[in-house]
Amino acid sequence: MNCRGCAAPLSLPLIDLGTSPPSNAYVHADRLEQAEQWVPLKVAVCQQCWLVQTEDYTSADSLFDAEYAYFSSFSSTWLAHAERYVAEMVERFGLTADSRVVEVAANDGYLLQYVAARGIACLGVEPTRSTAQAAREKGLEIRELFFGCDTAARLKSEGWGADLMAANNVLAHVPDINDFLGGFATLLKPTGVATFEFPQLLTLMAGAQFDTLYHEHYSYLSLTAVQTLCERNGLEVFDVSQLTTHGGSLRVFVQRKDGERRAVQPAVQQQLQAELEAGVKTVEYYATLAPAAERIKHDLLRFLLQAKADGKRVVGYGAAAKGNTLLNYAGVKPDLLAWVADANPHKQGKFLPGSRIPIVAPAQIAIEQPDYVLVLPWNLLHEVSQQLAQVRQWDGRFVIAVPELKVL
Repeated sequence: MNCRGCAAPLSLPLIDLGTSPPSNAYVHADRLEQAEQWVPLKVAVCQQCWLVQTEDYTSADSLFDAEYAYFSSFSSTWLAHAERYVAEMVERFGLTADSRVVEVAANDGYLLQYVAARGIACLGVEPTRSTAQAAREKGLEIRELFFGCDTAARLKSEGWGADLMAANNVLAHVPDINDFLGGFATLLKPTGVATFEFPQLLTLMAGAQFDTLYHEHYSYLSLTAVQTLCERNGLEVFDVSQLTTHGGSLRVFVQRKDGERRAVQPAVQQQLQAELEAGVKTVEYYATLAPAAERIKHDLLRFLLQAKADGKRVVGYGAAAKGNTLLNYAGVKPDLLAWVADANPHKQGKFLPGSRIPIVAPAQIAIEQPDYVLVLPWNLLHEVSQQLAQVRQWDGRFVIAVPELKVL
């Protein structure tokens, strides 16, 4: 396979997580008799542009289909983050009622609702029908399309040249990353700004966050790789900030190379230097993840087997994609993890892909009073442990598996 950024041949493996179904392909009860599509989950590193990427086995339209079940608004932490983002961008870039804001991967309107509330014209691009419909129900204008140069040209011809374009947690999800970025250079006004947020490679590697690897994430991004990708597609990175979201993310600010350019902030060089010092351009840097993943798998299985032997009941919380990567890599089934609770009604009553563990409503936790609750989206541990504070009343404990097993 060749790099999806620069087309150089890929020869440096990062990790092989075996085979699993796509992480958001939840199984309906009436389809339990049918086979799932198990595909290899292998990640490699380009030694030319240092883009870390999955090997291609599945098409985007099969991963992000009409039944795609990730709705951003079910996380209170994420809503607060989106509201803060809108306030900061309005302030920093002087957005007014005359401005135009376009969000790519608008999901269920979790962010644009705060733009609309300020009386600023906004448009969402969202290819998955389920979430697009939820956004429309908030009164937002949504185009059900995959974004790229063609979509951008169409929207520009309709008067949607943008002062601000937002793209949160989508840059990693696109197979043709050059076409995607080229769309931003097309749709931005000469004075416009686009922001990309994505989980950053440095924290993924430092925290052994191998469970953030899944088929829907085609790329794993450093600023080193993103800067090269942007320059190739008519964009310039002019600022970057660190975020705590998704276990450690970057927010990258870009502008058109041929537009009215802002000064490049010192934070850009500081981040590039930090990545260089960490070793992102060395082969040795990428050798640590596979052994760490194996250790995490073994520690989790030891804990689950011991709990079973002791007659303890373990359940999960959060039917998130990262949990599916972990459970399928470790081979966990309902005999060791009885069920997983999730607040999203679109997931309840279905089964996790691969493991076939049932998904139930959070109310089930208080009914059954399990001994342990394994929090699969460990990045939301604080939020989840507050929401489920009643677990402490029966001496229940919270457990996380990444970056190391902790019983809390």
